[in-house]
Amino acid sequence: QVPLVESGGGSVQSGGSLRLSCVPSGYNGRYDCIGWFRQVPGKEREGVATFYRTGTTTYASYADYVQGRLTISQDNGENTLYLQMNSLKPEDTAMYYCAATAPYSTNRDSCLSRQTNSFDYWGQGTQVTVSS
Repeated sequence: QVPLVESGGGSVQSGGSLRLSCVPSGYNGRYDCIGWFRQVPGKEREGVATFYRTGTTTYASYADYVQGRLTISQDNGENTLYLQMNSLKPEDTAMYYCAATAPYSTNRDSCLSRQTNSFDYWGQGTQVTVSS
């Protein structure tokens, strides 16, 4: 069973928008560290945005190249994670993955560092293609 299920990818023109969703599967709790990563063929997977929650306080971290264009958020009631993507560019074309750390296994700084090897659970990805 895939622990995280992504949706919302697609093809858009440069300047367009998409909203990606990630739904935890088979887990009734809330991941305290969850995020979005992307990968293009031949390159390493990279952290786009991560989200850390402790109690009612939340933190977000973004890669420099998406600052101001992408917003990560979590639905409080359903545990769904979103990535709102605006002003998309052709270089945003990639497979986008949702990932989470095991419960209580990480801290805020580690989560917000967006390091791929810190994350334990992965979805199968959703493709985003931006044409010029």
